Formats: sequence, structure tokens, C-alpha cells
Amino acid sequence: METYNVFLDLAIILFFAKVFGILARKCKAPQVVGQILAGLIVGPCVLGWVTQTDFITQMAEIGVIILMFEVGLETDLKELVKTGPIAFLIACSGVFVPLVMGAALYMGFYGTSPWGSENFYKAVFMGTIMTATSVSITVAALQELGKLKSKVGTAIVSAAIIDDVIGIIVLTFVIGFKSPDSNPGMVILKTIAFFIMAIVGGFIVFKIFLVLDNRYPHTRRIPIASLAFCFLLSYLAEKVFGIADITGAYVAGIVLCNLSDNSYIEQKVDVSSYMIFGPIFFAGIGLKTTFSAMNSTMIAFCICFVIVALLAKVLGCGLMSRLCRYNFSDSLKIGVGMMTRGEVALIVAQKGMAAGLLTADYFTAVILLILVSSFMTPIILKFLYSRDDRLANKTA
Repeated sequence: METYNVFLDLAIILFFAKVFGILARKCKAPQVVGQILAGLIVGPCVLGWVTQTDFITQMAEIGVIILMFEVGLETDLKELVKTGPIAFLIACSGVFVPLVMGAALYMGFYGTSPWGSENFYKAVFMGTIMTATSVSITVAALQELGKLKSKVGTAIVSAAIIDDVIGIIVLTFVIGFKSPDSNPGMVILKTIAFFIMAIVGGFIVFKIFLVLDNRYPHTRRIPIASLAFCFLLSYLAEKVFGIADITGAYVAGIVLCNLSDNSYIEQKVDVSSYMIFGPIFFAGIGLKTTFSAMNSTMIAFCICFVIVALLAKVLGCGLMSRLCRYNFSDSLKIGVGMMTRGEVALIVAQKGMAAGLLTADYFTAVILLILVSSFMTPIILKFLYSRDDRLANKTA
């Protein structure tokens, strides 16, 4: 391929990703869904204007690293500590139940497999995709209802933060164990070693950035150094410790999330993510998505995948909330609030495909889940709150 053809590919991807992103937002769907559809339309599936090349794959990989770095930067560690054990228990249940139900769904369709086999890890990975939570849609709905700072709103946001942390740890272990040469003891040892390194090294790096932040506030050298640290930790995670590079990026974001210039770093990093790397990553998913294996079994699996993923979060988070002495109505709201999926689910699916745990056909199920959960969550939450208001008015 001629080098200059890259420019045409980028022009087509960026233009259509933006147009379809705007259309998706007007339809009250996440912009990422529009960007994925753009990739689907300009890619081999429909028009065939753009094909997946090594260059686009590498650009998409940078995009996913930056996205996970931003997720880490957005983490509020103080809020995390403050919420205490209740949010932690809700998050644990919100990871465990979808993990088990997702694996059971895959085995129900494709048969049970012995522990440690390739199909076993594929089943577990299907559950891992279901563990991811993206509460941006829920937060917007709660803000509109004036309930974001309520007891339920705080529980949802706090549990979602912890949910992401646990989900990334689960992903790390699944990908580590999947390798045929992997030694379970060594995988656990390397994962623990990485997190020890991240805590000790992260503390030192945070102190260095604190000095830089105080000496050179609001200067571009801080975001540049932050991004360099993100890429370095991603490299070390994958190359030295044998775990997912996105884990390194996420941890890098958490290390720097308490800097006073945190929002400035995020703002500067987001420019490159929003302008080029993010759209290429999401459009790249559309380029890779195929319908060649879309038979009746796959259609049935996609529908069941969406239903199970939604119910698993409601059951897992809702039941644990009930055990933590929330009333039935509030428990249901927490469960519903936790069922939205977004970028993190796509990122996890992408890593699974790179590790050979997932084929492109299953992206359809993940995209469908994001669409359905994004539409349903605000509607159900509004219904639950309005119903409670009506009941309160009747008893008043």
C-alpha cells in the first residue's frame, strides 16, 4: 500500500466517525456507537472504502491506551476510600454474578469444557466482558432527576469506580492464564509483583509529579510527562509482567488522579484522544466486525447475551444492596443504574480478540448491549423515581 493512502483512510474514518457520532448523540445514544457504525459502513462489511491495516491497528492500540489512562485519571481515590465497604460489596457482587452468568451462557450455547481448556477461558472471558460498567449515561440521568448526590446516586458512582478496578484485575488474570505455556503460580506471582511495583513506584512517581506540578503549574510539560509515564507503564505491564497493557495505562491514571493539575492533564490528553485516536479505535471495531458467521445460533446468542448481561448486573448489585439494608426500591435503582455498558466493555472485548479469546463476530453482541443498556437505563430509572414520587404523594 502506498504511504499516502493512509491519509485518505484517516480522512474517511475521522469524517464519518464525527458525522455518525453526532447522529448517535441526537438519537440519545452514546457517540461511540455512531463511531462504530461509521467503521462498519466505510469498512469491508458495507462500502469497502477502508480496510484494516497495520497502521490503523497500531493507531487504535494507542487510542485504547489513552482511553484507559483517562478512565484512571477520572477515578476519585478519596471518594473510593470514603464510600467504605458497602460500595465495595456491591461492586464485588456486580462483577461476580455477571462473570458466572456470562460464562454459563457461553457454555450453554457451545457446551461445557474442562477447567483450563481454551473453550473454558473463552467462556470466562465472555463473563469478563459483562463485568464492565459505564455509568456516564446513569450519571446524566441522575443529574437530570436531581438525584446524583443522593444515597443511591453516591452508591452507584462509587460502586462503578470499584467495579472497574476489580474488572481490570479479573481481565489481567484471565488473559494471563489463557496462554498455553502459562504457569498458574507464575501468573499470580507476576500479577501481584506488578501491583506491588505499581504501588511503590506509583508513590515515588506521584511525589515527583507533585514537585513538578507545584513548580510548573498549568504547563504542557506536565501532560506530556504524564502520557510518557502512561506508555512506559503499559509497556512494562505487557512486556515484563505479561499482563494486559491497558492495566498499566489504567494504573498510571490512578497514580496521577490526585494531582491538583489532574483536570488540566485530562483536558490536554483528551484533545488527542477525542480528535484522532479515540475515533480510530471505535471505528476500527466497526472495520473488524463481520456478519459472515451471523447465523440463527449467533443471532440467538446476541439476544441472550444482552438479556443476561442486563439481568446479571441488576441481580448482582441489587441483591447485594438489599443485603446491605437498602430498601427494595433503592436496591432496584442501584441494580438498574449499574447495568449500562460503554467504552470499557469494548476495550475488554478488543483485548480478548488480540489474545485469541474472542472473534470479530461477537463484537455485534457487545455493540448491541451498549445500545440497549444506554437506551433502557435512563427510561427505567425515571420510571422508578416517578413511581416512588407518586407513592410518596399518595401517602402524604
